[in-house]
Amino acid sequence: MRGNDQQVKVHFKGNNDDFIIFVESAKAVQDWKKDSSIPLAQVVNGWKVFVTHKHGTQGVLDTASKGALEDEFGSSKDEEVVKQILEKGTVQETENAGRNGDRNPTNGPSVAH
Repeated sequence: MRGNDQQVKVHFKGNNDDFIIFVESAKAVQDWKKDSSIPLAQVVNGWKVFVTHKHGTQGVLDTASKGALEDEFGSSKDEEVVKQILEKGTVQETENAGRNGDRNPTNGPSVAH
């Protein structure tokens, strides 16, 4: 992902853990909720379901295990799990500021003395 790009994810707080999927945009999720005939491939950005180990929307994102998906959603099939997260989760938009700051701090201060 490029720096300063907008990152949109859907967070679902489950009984045992927090689950996150990345989506194209908040509008894509809203459109899909109104019209579920829209292909999920146009809504979801990558088919990975992540867990945050009960750290809400923050923390380290690890790929959810099939066991964790089975326990929470009753299925480990990506499509079924993603649908449930989209239906019951909350959309969150953040801006990634990963490319800001000094490019080479070893050159010392960039102000003239």
